[in-house]
Amino acid sequence: MPDSYDREVVRQETTTGEPVRPVTPVTPVTPVAPVTTSTSRTAVYREGGSYNTRAIQVVWWIVGFIDILIAIRFVLKLFGANTTAAFVRFMYDLTWPLVAPFHGIFNTAQEGRSILEPESLVAIAIYSLIGWGIVSLIRLINRPRSTTTVVD
Repeated sequence: MPDSYDREVVRQETTTGEPVRPVTPVTPVTPVAPVTTSTSRTAVYREGGSYNTRAIQVVWWIVGFIDILIAIRFVLKLFGANTTAAFVRFMYDLTWPLVAPFHGIFNTAQEGRSILEPESLVAIAIYSLIGWGIVSLIRLINRPRSTTTVVD
């Protein structure tokens, strides 16, 4: 089953009339009655379809899921969510391993219970860049081959 990204381009050329003759040296030629011929040529080009689109979708889904979890953490910290609440504690515990490598890059500002955690924003950006790199690698490895089929 072709993917939605597959595209087939069909180009058909039809010419009628006297075929074009190559230039010949200057010698007298006896005129010939015009000959009418018809030629038809169809070329089919296949574009796309060689990318592993399912793998690309999986990579973007995983990256999006991780980014959403970290964004929820950022918003909870920013609004000063109560850390004794089960959901808040669960989100902090779940996302800490994802944000920990970026902890300490910037100073964390705190105003009352509200905490501005820039390492969460850095983590979102870095994980998005990593996802983009993986998708680019998949596209590079599975680059479509250009194929041309000529039907006369």
